[in-house]
Amino acid sequence: MTPPDTRTRCALTIAGSDSGGGAGIQADLKTFAAHGVHGLSAVAALTAQHTRGVTAVHVPPVEMLRAQIEACFEDFRIGTVKLGMLANAETIHAVADALDRHRPDHVVLDPVMVATSGARLLEPDALDALRSRLLPIATVLTPNIPEAELLLGHGIADGAAARRALHELRDNGARSVLLKGGHLDEGASVIDRLLDETGEADFMHERLALDGHGTGCTLASAIAANLCRGIGLREACQEATGFVARALALGYRPGRSQVVVLDHFGAARP
Repeated sequence: MTPPDTRTRCALTIAGSDSGGGAGIQADLKTFAAHGVHGLSAVAALTAQHTRGVTAVHVPPVEMLRAQIEACFEDFRIGTVKLGMLANAETIHAVADALDRHRPDHVVLDPVMVATSGARLLEPDALDALRSRLLPIATVLTPNIPEAELLLGHGIADGAAARRALHELRDNGARSVLLKGGHLDEGASVIDRLLDETGEADFMHERLALDGHGTGCTLASAIAANLCRGIGLREACQEATGFVARALALGYRPGRSQVVVLDHFGAARP
């Protein structure tokens, strides 16, 4: 009889590094820690960035990414993998191959394509690879409105279009979709819309007059941490949207711009 696996369940982020500390792997690891989950990381891209923009991007050799992922799976009990910035098709195929081989319980796919500053973070030839290799294996896809527009090839102008987009994304292969609503003008509230196997759910929070940084990374990582803790998908998404809202409300400005970085640990305090 195989003895029970007593290792702590961990969450692995495969994403880009943010030298400014507000988004990417840095935000992911802070989010995991704030949820009491041990975080692992595999760096898929290096960015030189601060609160005013991205100044350079470097994609390390794919062999190094494979080595990082294999090192994590060889030693740790990985419950959930969170995917962030995967800059090109070669990187996406390498990640998809590893996930097909190791088959973690959950994959949270944040399809990072464009930085808040407008910098393009996904090469054009990578979009088809993301659609074909990663959408089908993701437990949940977490695009914002511009990312969903790129995935679908058309605009999303209002709440009704956002609801239709949920179903289109599922028709294109996503098992569940949490479509973030921060880019839509829907009055005083931000509405994040979920479509899963049981139907639709809306999560509403007050719109804050802030220019936030790292909200998407934090949301996907909070969902991943909750799934790693054994929480069901709908509750995991609901809790994660609330966590981001609290972290943004408690946020601070570490740089010269007006950009607010989230307070991950403040949001975790009761």
